[in-house]
Amino acid sequence: MPTIPTTPLRPRDAETAPAPTETTQAVTDAAPAANETPPVPPAKLTLEARLAATTAQMTLRLEYAALAHAVNTAHLPTPTTEPGDTIPLTPTLQPAPTPYPTPVAALLQRAHHRLLTAGWCAGTRTDPSGALCLYGAIHAEAAGNHQLETSGMEVLMDTIRREFGDLVDSIPAFNDAFATSRVPLRTLDRAALLADTRGL
Repeated sequence: MPTIPTTPLRPRDAETAPAPTETTQAVTDAAPAANETPPVPPAKLTLEARLAATTAQMTLRLEYAALAHAVNTAHLPTPTTEPGDTIPLTPTLQPAPTPYPTPVAALLQRAHHRLLTAGWCAGTRTDPSGALCLYGAIHAEAAGNHQLETSGMEVLMDTIRREFGDLVDSIPAFNDAFATSRVPLRTLDRAALLADTRGL
């Protein structure tokens, strides 16, 4: 009679499948579901793209501001011009003031008016457009009278030092220290008044 083996039989699947380990369990837990897609990291914008976005945003803001201005000013009357109306292209120049009776005061007054009409400049006595500095205007209006020119320069220098102190060493240096004509012309006008007060 044949001998029956005493070793218990195991299913075929149990023989071939490896026993689960911790590594296998971790991989199974970390694996995404079949219907999920991994998140895509945001792409960095280039400088050109950021500038284009900023330009579009500013354009929208400007359009909104223009619309708000139009709405807020819609009730204001708009001036109209008729076809026959003429609009001056250049401002009307003021006539020369009444001249001072004294020669030095009159010289400085003429130089002031010349700067108002011909223009003021810095860095040079005269520029290609005909504008003049303080010294250039006094020199031109003195018309070769050196004594009158010197007296006018002295009064102007005295006026400059009265207002700005002794740090200014010359009229050209004072003239070139400014970017606009407002202070130089105001000082020249005050010098003419000072010369008239002194009877010069």
